[in-house]
Order: sequence, then C-alpha cells, then structure tokens
Amino acid sequence: MVTAIWLDVLDEIARTCSAHGRGDLLQTVRQKRVQLLDPNLRVLVIGESHQGKSQLINAIINAPVCPVGDGRTTVLPTVVQHAEVPSAAVVQAPPPSAPGRSVGTVVPVTGERTPVPLDQVAAGVAGALGRRPGGGAAHVEIGLPRALLGAGLVLVDTPGVDEVAALGAAGPTAAPAWADTVLLVSDSTRELSAGELTMLLHITRSHPNVVVVQTKTDLVADWRAVAERNRQHLADAGVPAPIVPVSAALRLRAAAADDKQLNAESGFPVLIARLRQDLAGKSDRLARAAVGVIARRVVEQLAAPMRAELASQEAEEQSGPISRLHAAQREADELRRCTTRWQNTLADEMADLLADIEYDLRDRTRQILRTVEETFDSADPLVTWEAFQEWLERSLVEAAEANQEWLIRRCDWATRQVAGTFVRYGADVLPPWSMTMPTDLGDRLPEIERPHIDRFTPSQKLLTGMRGSYGGVLMVGLATTLAGMSMINPLSVGVGALLGGKSIRDESRQLLRRRQAVVKTAIQRYVDDFFVQVTKDRRDAVRQVQRMLRDHFTALTEELQEAIIQSFRSAKQAADTEAAVREQRQREIRTRMTRLAGLFEQAQQLTGSRPAPASLGPRA
Repeated sequence: MVTAIWLDVLDEIARTCSAHGRGDLLQTVRQKRVQLLDPNLRVLVIGESHQGKSQLINAIINAPVCPVGDGRTTVLPTVVQHAEVPSAAVVQAPPPSAPGRSVGTVVPVTGERTPVPLDQVAAGVAGALGRRPGGGAAHVEIGLPRALLGAGLVLVDTPGVDEVAALGAAGPTAAPAWADTVLLVSDSTRELSAGELTMLLHITRSHPNVVVVQTKTDLVADWRAVAERNRQHLADAGVPAPIVPVSAALRLRAAAADDKQLNAESGFPVLIARLRQDLAGKSDRLARAAVGVIARRVVEQLAAPMRAELASQEAEEQSGPISRLHAAQREADELRRCTTRWQNTLADEMADLLADIEYDLRDRTRQILRTVEETFDSADPLVTWEAFQEWLERSLVEAAEANQEWLIRRCDWATRQVAGTFVRYGADVLPPWSMTMPTDLGDRLPEIERPHIDRFTPSQKLLTGMRGSYGGVLMVGLATTLAGMSMINPLSVGVGALLGGKSIRDESRQLLRRRQAVVKTAIQRYVDDFFVQVTKDRRDAVRQVQRMLRDHFTALTEELQEAIIQSFRSAKQAADTEAAVREQRQREIRTRMTRLAGLFEQAQQLTGSRPAPASLGPRA
C-alpha cells in the first residue's frame, strides 16, 4: 500500500505531462518509474580526478575491481554489479543518430557488448579496448560474486570531472538522473573546491540523495578539521549533503587482517550502513523523495511556459487590440482638441487680417490725401487738374493693388496657420485653391468727377477793379479839392488805378483758395468713397476666404473623424474578441496551474509529516 501512494503520484505526473503534450518529460517520468521499481540501488560515484573514487569502490566491495594509479586510469564509466562468475565487458550504445533512440534519454540502452578478459579490465576502463569507432557512448560492466552486490547494490565509477555537464557527456550511465544515490568523493588533503561546491549545488537541485565522501583520512592528521570546515561550506552554500570521512587504505588493510577495530577506524562501516539503509528504503523513503524532486522539476517546466504565456498576454494587452482601442480613443480626443484649435485659429487670423488690411488701406489713402493737401496748397486746380487726376487714379489703383496683394499673402499665411494644427495628420491638408490678383482692379474703382470750379472772367475783373478804384479816386479827389484842384485829377486817377489793381489781385487769390478748398473737399469725398468701396470688397473677400477655409477644414475634420470612428469600431471589435479568447485561455492556464499546484502539494506530502494523500487513480 505504501508503494502504491508514490507510484500513483508518479503516474499522475506522467498523465499530466501527457495532457500538456510534453513527451520529453513523459519519457523522463517513465524512466524514473522504471528506475524506482528496480529493486537494485544504483550508486553513482563522482568527483574530480585523483580523489580516490576507484579505490573507494574497491574498498566497499573489498576487491581490486577498478584500476587505480597516478595516471588517468578511468576514462569510461565502470558499472560494478553482482554476478555469479567474475566477468567484464565493454558495452557501446548505438550512435546518437541511430533509429529508435529517444532524444534526451538517460536510461542506458542495450548496446553491443564486447567481453574483456579480467586481466585487461584496466585497458577497457581506460578506453583502449572494446570500443568501435563511430559508435555511441560506452561503459564497462564488471560482475563480481559479492554479498553486498548480491543484495542489490550497483556501483558506478565515473571519470574525473568538475562539471555536471561533463557527466552527461560521458553517457547516460554516468548521468545523476539514473542514480538512486550520488557519492561525491573529495580527499582530506584540502577543503571542498569551488568546482565541487558548484557541482553539488547542481546535483542537489535535481537529486534527493547526495553524500559527500571525504577520502584519504589516513594521509591527513587533521582530517576532522577539514571535515568540519567542509560541513560549514556545505551549510553556507545551502547543500543538504552529509559528510562521511573514510580511508580506503585502512579498509583494505583491515579486510586483509580481519581487523574489526581498524575497519571501524576506516569509516566504511558508516558508509556501508548508509548504503544498506538506502537500499532498504528505496521503495519507500528514497522513492518518495525522488517523486517529490521530479514533481518539482515537472511542475516548474510545465508552469514556466504558462507563466510566460500569461506575461506575454499582459504585454500583448498593451500592444494588441486593446492598445489600438486606447490609441483610437486618444486620437478621437486629440481630433476634438484639434477641431477647437483650428476653429479658434481661423477666427483669430481672420479678425487680425481684417484689422490689418483695413489699417493698411487707411494708411495708404492718408498718404495720398497728405500729398493732395501739399499739392493744392500751392497749385491751381484750373491749371494742374488733368495731370493731377491721372496721378490720383494711378495712386489709388497702386494702393488697391498693394492692399490686395497683401491680402493674398495674409490669407495664405492664415491658411497655413490653420493647416498647421493638422500637422500630425499629414502635410496634404492645404485647400486645393488659392487667391489671385484680379486683372480689372482699375476698372472696378469709382470714376473721379472734376469738381465745379469758378473762373475769374474779364468782366468780373473789370467790375472788381472799378469797385476798388472808386474809393481811391473819391478819397484822393476830395483831398485835392482843398488844394484848389478838381476832384478828377491825375493824382486821384493814379491812386484809383492802384487800388483797383489791388482789388483784382485780392479777389483772384480768394478765388484760388476757394478752388483749392473745393478740390480738396471733393478729393476727400472721393478717397472716402474709394476707401469704403475697397474696404467692402476686402471684407467680402475675407469672409469668402473664411467660409472656404471653414468648409475645407470641416470636411477634412469629418473625414478624419470618420476614419477614427471606423478604426475605433474595428479596434473595439478586435479587442472584445481577443479579450474573450484571452480570458478563456487565462482561465484554462489558471486551471492547469491550480492542478499543477495540487499535484506538487501531493508530491511534497510524500516526504512531509502530514498524512499521505489518497490514491490519485489507477496505476498506469
């Protein structure tokens, strides 16, 4: 019943691997099932070179089965197991590409066996005998009739390595995953090296039963201090591995002399007792621990892609349809702000344009009027009117053309200012039309009429001279009568002539000033009429431009809004669809992870103090 508990958990792990489509993990679980059901205890002896691994195995079984020496003696893994008759053979697996071999397998496959004479075992272990070029991984199998081996103990000697990866390169026979117990061998001449601690860290993460064997205690007087420091190193590194100090030399000497006390001093009774305990507890304690480890490994490997998928879905949520939906919403908000901006910009630019154009026209007409004032302060309209009329018409046309040209430039400027608010939507937002200078601007101006100007006729001059001379003749004539002269005399006549001429000149100047004032007033009215008419034309043109720009950018805004709405609808539909699919997938992932958590909890209960769970189902 005890066996059924961990076996049912292991079978449930296998079914979970199959449900997740992980054939590689399923193969590993099945191989672990075969290994745990095997009654033999497979002990893997690993460590760096020249630490006494081969001598350790010889001392355990009390037989010089593994070659030892100062050189590199162990090249191929050596499997020492029970046999009724001593035998040795080199077993070479098929090439890695051979048909029928599973990728990533850790269970030794049946290969080609080449018997090796017992006196040539050293050559076989050294890789110099029985290997076929181009074949797969090879190992040496040695059979001996020993009671400890007959009880089910299988010892595997490995080449000296300082990395776990090197063990896998040596072939599946030396893989820690195929071992029930792992012995890491390190001699007493030094403390555990960094490579050995790293190897222990890697192995203990995936193997529940690791022992550090400290050899060659007979060569170091303070081997106990070395062992204590090694225990501290293991504790600091978090490696849950006990240390067993031994001396193979004392063990072999004690066996030869049948000295029990010397055998006890060798430390091997403790190591062998540990191996016997592991052998007896393989079907229960070791199996439970192994199932807990493989459950953790399987759960981690199955949960990792699901956690990654959840994380990727969260990332896709930020960059997928949801992000496009948010982007469409932001674009809609930005378009509303853009609409407000371009409308305000258009209104402000048109208002500024009207004020500037009217001021410009007013300034130009004022300059013309100042020239008129200066001209007719001295000129006689009767003499200069024809030339002046031509100059005035030309000046007004030039003023109107300059004002119109500036209006065109300002309208183009205002158009580009409004279009600048659409810069994020592309450069092709300007209207397809443009203002031009009219060719008949002079014909559209009001015709100037010559004002009515009074002339100083000869009859008027005669009458004016007579009125002026009469007073002079009378005044001087009365004065000369006192002197006995007649009233009409040369003196009175001369004074009358002078006063008459002066009257004519004064009247002529007054008539000139009246003519100049009349012309100035007439021209002022004409220029005012010109200003009113041109201003009205400019205002009409500006309003027309404003309406055209309003209609153009309104249509452009509606097109952009329609595109954004369509994008928003598509993004929302895609987001809703993806959200539903993603939510369903997340529920499936969470359900699977919950099951994995339950499976892991059940596997951990096998080694915990809580009662073991009930059977998970029928055996596979």
